[in-house]
Amino acid sequence: MRSHYCGELREEHIGEDVTLMGWVHRRRDHGGVIFLDVRDREGISQVVFDPDREESFKLADSVRSEFVIELRGTVRARPEGTLNKDMATGGIEVLGKELVILNKAETPPFQLDEHQQVGEDVRLRHRYIDLRRPEIQNKLRFRSKVTSALRTYLDGHGFLDIETPILTRATPEGARDYLVPSRTHEGSFFALPQSPQLFKQLLMVSGFDRYYQIAKCFRDEDLRADRQPEFTQVDIETSFMNEEEIMGMAEEMIRGVFQNLMDVDLGEFPRMPYAEAMRRFGSDKPDLRISMELVDVADLMATVDFKVFAGPAKDPKGRVAALKVPGGAVLTRKQIDDYTKFVSIYGARGLAWIKVNALEDGVEGLQSPIVKFLGDDVSMQIMQRLGAKNGDIVFFGADSAKIVSEAIGALRIKVAEDLGLIEREWAPLWVVDFPMFEETGKGGLTALHHPFTAPNCSVDELKSNPETALSRAYDMVLNGTELGGGSIRIHDQDMQKVVFKILGIEDEEAQEKFGFLLNALKYGAPPHGGLAFGLDRLVMLMTGSDSIREVIAFPKTQSASCMLTDAPGEVSAAQLHELNIRLRKTP
Repeated sequence: MRSHYCGELREEHIGEDVTLMGWVHRRRDHGGVIFLDVRDREGISQVVFDPDREESFKLADSVRSEFVIELRGTVRARPEGTLNKDMATGGIEVLGKELVILNKAETPPFQLDEHQQVGEDVRLRHRYIDLRRPEIQNKLRFRSKVTSALRTYLDGHGFLDIETPILTRATPEGARDYLVPSRTHEGSFFALPQSPQLFKQLLMVSGFDRYYQIAKCFRDEDLRADRQPEFTQVDIETSFMNEEEIMGMAEEMIRGVFQNLMDVDLGEFPRMPYAEAMRRFGSDKPDLRISMELVDVADLMATVDFKVFAGPAKDPKGRVAALKVPGGAVLTRKQIDDYTKFVSIYGARGLAWIKVNALEDGVEGLQSPIVKFLGDDVSMQIMQRLGAKNGDIVFFGADSAKIVSEAIGALRIKVAEDLGLIEREWAPLWVVDFPMFEETGKGGLTALHHPFTAPNCSVDELKSNPETALSRAYDMVLNGTELGGGSIRIHDQDMQKVVFKILGIEDEEAQEKFGFLLNALKYGAPPHGGLAFGLDRLVMLMTGSDSIREVIAFPKTQSASCMLTDAPGEVSAAQLHELNIRLRKTP
């Protein structure tokens, strides 16, 4: 059969007889000589058929794009002036001697080199064609190398690869569950796991000490570029290690993957408390490639005769923040209006701004409709605090702390991308000291991470001040994307009950939903913790892809459907009857 992959041939193979198999990527007829670019997963080789071999030449003349062929020939150097330095095989070609058509192909719905002119729905409907594109194949091959490197590290550090159930019970983990009706237990449902969280904790109670799994997880939530309803995470749990040790292990693993596969040294990851990240960058996953920061100016705005600023400045739950954009005075009014629409996505009701044209002229050198409301002293104090220079623009957010942080934090990223203010290629960090809880908006509290995260305080301290309690959680962030997160878990039954009580989960409900975990904690649960990495996001960043759909073989659309299989789809009445399900018709 095949002697070499198409993409393997090099100058050292000149003179060898080879057998290649693959797809016809392109066919060209140059003055009676036929050139076939033959493609397989390793790359492309140019094959030449001349009229001297009448039978193979005639067959070569009949092939078309995406025909599957087998050929035999001799490797030779390309003639002078025809070298292709952009191809790994660009220094050689194969003189074809024999040709067999293994399978013909209809004209594909799109040419592989014209995919950008084709809608994503067409490409996903014919994903088996789209997957033939070399750039997609290279990304999936790279993904395979990443998973192999992760497994090698974890296997070498004593972690055991253990599978956990896919059919389990519904547990509140922050998103909707995908439910699976049970035929044998009428009226009952399984849930697909949002993560293996509870099972990996049970494995620690069982004494396995170090566990990992490259696990499929499922969440029924609104999608975006870095989310899918089913996704893959590298799940890790370990006993008798504190957060510093777990973070050190995880950092070493990720740094090794980047070093070995990309020759990139990420360096030591800095640590940043959650409160500092939100204050300086408006995000708990700050992109440190961008030096711009949010600066609080509420103390300067509290006395101005302008309620838009003075109101939030005096509100304990409000925030007034400024963002200086170097060189941003070049922005047009239309661009500023577009940014105003952009921040409205995050609940902002407007976007105030000041252009710095000539700072040496005082307020006369500032251009903005709001300067007259701020007054000369406040305007110049703001410029001084921000270190503003001629040619800058300053944007302002004034609202609740949540809205300002999210809106101006997102604006920081958007403006940096638009104006080329991203200063380096890679910027990792750990975000630590997360709040244990956040307000629900209905007077209650909810877990910022999940209800099994250990607090950084005693039971009595947690009971006394749950609103200010910090957790033993940690997130790894790279270029503004959360690569992974984890925490030290609660291993004490009394602490777990207190956390449930704060969350409004009464004993009966806790026993019903988490009884198997609570019971396990009675029997000598060790201190344990872990984390999980989003494999899809990691590969997306490493390959420079715009979406995780580019690094998943068969992704869903942003409406959580599969164009290839037309899933989800209807099922027969007989199947529904077996499951004791009746569909309600919507009016």
